[in-house]
Amino acid sequence: MYVADSRGTPAPAVPPEQPAAVPGTPPGRRAALAPTVLALGTVSLITDISSEMVAAVLPLYLVAGLGLSPLGFGLLDGVYNGVGALVRLTGGHLGDRFGRHKTLAGLGYALSALCKPLLLLAHTLPAIGAVLALDRTGKGLRTAPRDALISLAAAPKDRGRAFGVHRAMDTAGALIGPVLAFLILRGAADGYDAVFTVSACVAALGVLVLVLFVPGRRPGATGGPGTTGGAERADRPGVRGRPDPGEERVSLRASLGLLRRRDLRRTGLCALLLGLCTVSDGFVFLLLQHATRIADRWFALLPLGTAAAFFLLALPLGRLADRIGRGRVFLGGHLALLLAYGLLLAGGHHPALPYAVLLLHGGFYAATDGVLMAAAAGAVPEEHRGAGLALVQTGQALARFAAALGFGAAWTLWGARPALGAAAVLLAAAVAVCARLRPAAT
Repeated sequence: MYVADSRGTPAPAVPPEQPAAVPGTPPGRRAALAPTVLALGTVSLITDISSEMVAAVLPLYLVAGLGLSPLGFGLLDGVYNGVGALVRLTGGHLGDRFGRHKTLAGLGYALSALCKPLLLLAHTLPAIGAVLALDRTGKGLRTAPRDALISLAAAPKDRGRAFGVHRAMDTAGALIGPVLAFLILRGAADGYDAVFTVSACVAALGVLVLVLFVPGRRPGATGGPGTTGGAERADRPGVRGRPDPGEERVSLRASLGLLRRRDLRRTGLCALLLGLCTVSDGFVFLLLQHATRIADRWFALLPLGTAAAFFLLALPLGRLADRIGRGRVFLGGHLALLLAYGLLLAGGHHPALPYAVLLLHGGFYAATDGVLMAAAAGAVPEEHRGAGLALVQTGQALARFAAALGFGAAWTLWGARPALGAAAVLLAAAVAVCARLRPAAT
């Protein structure tokens, strides 16, 4: 296939923040990751505790607590996963244009944090939909600038590892969040309200860590050695000077024109096609509960299995992608997801079924989430990094929005098993198509 990886594009110079080698490092040993990667990983860990507390109980809260139909849940799940796509290009482009990736990311994290207490007041489909849309707007605003900061801080040959470390730390939060939600539901009288309240407090802590510990600029980002780059100058009010040549090229038209790049175009097309055939997490957990008759009280722990597999596999698969090609690993992740669908369709009450499905589900994310961003980062120039990543993320998010709506409608009309069977057939076809979109250099 394969999705384009960075070997098809000349590697940009390594930013000063992430040198190719650290003095005193033995030959052949990788340099330590940049502080930016570790700081953003910490922010994502804390934020994901908050987000996954809500995500772990939301499907059951909506379907069992508020009595929504699968179609209604599909609509809300589509909103939750797709609305952020409308602002991802804005976040990525503004971060590139003004050199304020940290500022845009911080605004996105803060907006999502403000939405958590609003869930306490929303009890109807329109109100909950509005809150979820606002929350996903925050996510869409922050994702591309955050990933741009990671890619700019890592050496090109280590981008898979950098994104793997970040996603592993992010997923550590996804491990903790469902456990907290489970404990709160068991111990609190008004369990759902307590989950939303604690989630809001944790989200605020994540914003504070970002403000205090994530670097706001990269010295020499666009200037030569020893100079002050455009990104640094943009984050320093009162410091003026002639814009760097790279900054003059950053425009909305130029950002959208990135799709003329062959590798980026094929990367985005593969992400879009496969996203159209991906069943959202909430539906996977509901299908697993339907197939195994897991009691409602254990439902909040299902995301824990996916997160555990993601956590364990993110870094090894990121390193593997750096060695054998990011497209191959990305495609392999979707094959793992296809196998999980097959196990759900086979059904039965074998005690190993939940573990196998959740392992494959987490492996899918480990092989695709950060790997896709590492692949896309190598296909765009540094000054357009945020917008380039946002283009790929937007296509994938819109595709998953459509997939959630379509699967919810299919479940309502046909039932769970026929809907999942149709999704599996479409996913297999999409994998076959993407296998033929292999760029010339992989």
